[in-house]
Order: sequence, then structure tokens, then C-alpha cells
Amino acid sequence: MSEPVLQTLALQRSFRQGGQTIEVLRGIDLDVAPGEIVALLGPSGSGKSTLLQAVGLLEGGFEGSIRIVGQEVTKLSSAERTVVRRDRLGFIYQFHHLLPDFTAIENVELPQLIHGAAKAAAIERSGHLLSALGLAARLTHRPSQLSGGEQQRVAVARALANRPALVLADEPTGNLDEATADIVLAEFLRLVRGEGSAALVATHNERLAARMDRVVRLHDGVLA
Repeated sequence: MSEPVLQTLALQRSFRQGGQTIEVLRGIDLDVAPGEIVALLGPSGSGKSTLLQAVGLLEGGFEGSIRIVGQEVTKLSSAERTVVRRDRLGFIYQFHHLLPDFTAIENVELPQLIHGAAKAAAIERSGHLLSALGLAARLTHRPSQLSGGEQQRVAVARALANRPALVLADEPTGNLDEATADIVLAEFLRLVRGEGSAALVATHNERLAARMDRVVRLHDGVLA
């Protein structure tokens, strides 16, 4: 059996607030297999974003174990975490966070250049991903010249630019109308599967979650 792309064991996160301890994650055990797309379903405030921040190595203060492609990452230095994020992970958020002064293709090129790719290879890869998302005619447009759905497609392409083992998506269609969200999610699922990446997708939308390979439910910091 293949080693999980993501494995968390007894993952916990708590905060002190007003003299009280607030437990946000309470012993999360979760495996994501290579190529698997898992929906992390739960209402606002259930801990979905906190869990993604933990496995995305974006925040400290967690207890328990996180393994990414077999590597224990909880005790890594800041520099070592940066390397794991760069080489193993891709991120998509509810808001696209594109660089406004760069074109669509440049936004997708940039993480590849940071990763050390040659300029020509980065251009070719970026064009391929954006074309696969229906943006072949929009490569040289800046974010302000793109619709909300088009901007989020660019964010999807950017997340996959360095061929991550795992894509972490936090309400990736939450800022779109229902019809556009359906289209963008379908393209996201098709492209992620085509690239062979795994994905953990946080959402509160039951209908969208049902289109993924598996659904896990988070409620009050506990996985059902």
C-alpha cells in the first residue's frame, strides 16, 4: 500500500483567550493517499482553516505529528519548512491573492522560477496549465482584467505549477457565485487528477464536497 501523502496523528491546537483555554483541534488523525481528493467539511468556526494552516506549515504552536510524503515536519526549522512548502505543497485560498502587476502567465511562472526552473520551461508549463483551465486567450491579462472565476483559475494553475504532492485549498470557490463555483471546481478536480496530485479541500458546501473522492467531517475540532 502506498505511503500517505499526508498523515496527522493526535494533532492538537489550543489558544488562551480571556483566561480560558480554547481547544480548536482535539486529536486529529487523518491520512490522505497519493492522488486522493478529500473534502474537509464543516461549518464556519469548526477548525478547518486551522487544520489547513497546520498541515501547510504556516503556523506553529501545534502538538502531535504531521508527516508529508513520509517526512515528519513538526520539528523542522523555519528554513526547512519553507523548502517543504515550496517542493511538496500547493495552496489555494478563497481569495486568489494574485500579484496585481503581473499577467496571468507571470503569476504562474513566478513560483517555478523561485523553485529554480528555467524561464522557458516555466513559460511552457504555465501556458499548459492555464490553457487546460480555459485561459489560453487570457495569458497576458492582469488580474484586474479578469473575472472572479478567471482569477481563481489562475490561482489553481499557480498552486499546481511546481507539481506538488499535496494541494491545500481553503474554500477555493467560496467567493464565487454558484454557477461559476461549479465550473471552477470541476476544472480544479479535473486538473488535479490529471496532474496526479492529492488535495485536501476545506468547504462548508455539502453539494461540492460530494464531488470529491472522500468526505471527512470536522466539528468542534474533532474529525467524524
